[in-house]
Amino acid sequence: MKKFGRSMEHRKMLMKSLVTNLILAESIKTTLPKAKEARKDADKIVTIAKKGDLAARRLAASRLLDPAAVQKLFDKIAPAMSDRKGGYTRIVKLGTRRGDAAEMCVLQWVTAAEPAAASAPAEAEKAEAKAPAKSEEKKAKKPVKRAAKKAAAETAK
Repeated sequence: MKKFGRSMEHRKMLMKSLVTNLILAESIKTTLPKAKEARKDADKIVTIAKKGDLAARRLAASRLLDPAAVQKLFDKIAPAMSDRKGGYTRIVKLGTRRGDAAEMCVLQWVTAAEPAAASAPAEAEKAEAKAPAKSEEKKAKKPVKRAAKKAAAETAK
């Protein structure tokens, strides 16, 4: 376990906070080393939640800071991950932070980003379909404008 320049109690609370916020927000932006450590705890807590019994719920409640996070973990996240055997989270690198050049990333659930990623290509196709139609309209209007300008110039002469 990395120390992050913190005491043991502070480190444990940091990881609890990261995992709790990951459950509640389904995606968090943090530094890469913190995300790698939080991913370990998040994967373990999902494995616990997949059991679904009272003992698992109490163990998860002891490792999370918010009862709403426990509820969401058991009601939404664990059932969504029931067919997976591990690898419940993904880390997407974002580059370096401007102030201290720390490498930033997004830690998110694997299933949370799949519907958004699936809809992104569909939106891109819609945008591409709209863009040529607008440019064709502009091209069609240009000759009309030119002809009108020529006609106006001829009548002025």
